[in-house]
Amino acid sequence: MPALIQRLRQLPPQTIGLLAAVITVSIWSAFIVIARASASGHLLPLDIAWARIMGASIVLLPWAWWLNRQTPDRPSGSFGGLSPLPFRTTVIVGLFGGLSYSMFAYSGFFFAPAAHGSVLMPGFLPVWTSLLALALLGERLHGNRLMGLALIISGGMLVGGSSMLHAFDGGSLWLGDVLFLCASFCWSTYSVLSRRFNLQAIPATIAITCFAFFSFVPLYTLLAWLQVVPSHLFTAPVSEVLWQALFQGGGSVVISGITFTQMIRHYGPVRSTMITSLVPGLSALGAVVFLGEPLGWHLLLGLSLVTGGILFGVQKAPAVLAKA
Repeated sequence: MPALIQRLRQLPPQTIGLLAAVITVSIWSAFIVIARASASGHLLPLDIAWARIMGASIVLLPWAWWLNRQTPDRPSGSFGGLSPLPFRTTVIVGLFGGLSYSMFAYSGFFFAPAAHGSVLMPGFLPVWTSLLALALLGERLHGNRLMGLALIISGGMLVGGSSMLHAFDGGSLWLGDVLFLCASFCWSTYSVLSRRFNLQAIPATIAITCFAFFSFVPLYTLLAWLQVVPSHLFTAPVSEVLWQALFQGGGSVVISGITFTQMIRHYGPVRSTMITSLVPGLSALGAVVFLGEPLGWHLLLGLSLVTGGILFGVQKAPAVLAKA
C-alpha cells in the first residue's frame, strides 16, 4: 500500500485530480444503490453504520499505528497516536465526516428511495458547500456558480417538495428526504473544514475513522448486545455484516474518503462538490436497472436540473472575481 501511494504521488497533479474525481463519483454512485438495497436486508441503519466504521477501522487504524512507528519524530496526534491530527481537529472533522454523515445517510434510505437520495444528498452538496465556503473560507460566488446552485436548488425542491406534500397524508417519505439533506450538510461541512485546516487525504480519512471508532463502536456494541437499542447486529447473517464492512468501510470510507479529500485539494471544495453532482444521474439510473425503482416525471426533471447545475458550477470564475 505505501509503495502504491508513492507511485501515485509521482503522477502529474492534473492526473491525480482526475483519477480522484472518477473514483469518487463511481463509488458514491454505487454507494447510493447498495445502501438502498441494504434497507431490505436484515441490518438496521445504525448496524450498517457500525459495519462501515468497523470495516474502515480494520484497515486504517493498523495503518495509522504503522505510520506512527515509521515516523516517531512527527507530532503524536491524538487518541494514542492513532489519529495523526490534534484532538480538537479529529473530533470536529470526525463528527461531521465520519459519524453523523453515516448515521443520517443510512437512516434516510430506510424511508426514501435511491432516486431521492441521489438528488438530495450528493446533489445538494454544492449548495451547502458554497454557503459554508462563503462563511468560513471567504470564497466568492460568481455568476456561473450562482446559476448552477439555482438549478440544483430547483431540482431539490421539485423532489423534496412533493415528499413534503405527502407528509400531510401520513407518509414517511419526507423524513428520508430530511435525513438526506442532513447527511449532505454534514459531508459539506467536512469538505470545507478539510480545506480550512489544509488536511491531507490519508491523515484526514484516518482521523475521522479513529473518532467514529472510539466514540461509537464500543458503546453501540454494548447497547446492541444488551438489547437496549433496536439492532440486528448479532442476529443478521455474518456474510451480510462482512459485505457491508467490505464495501461501506473499505470502499466508501477508505478508498473514496482518500480520493474525495484529494479531489478537494486539487479542485477546491466548491468545484469538487459540483463535480460530484454527476452522482445523482448515475445512481438514479443504477436504481432503475438494479432495484427496479420507477422514475416519475418530477424525479426526472429534478435530476435534470441538478445535473444541469454542473454545466455552470464547474466553470472557472471570471478573472476579476478569481483574483478577488
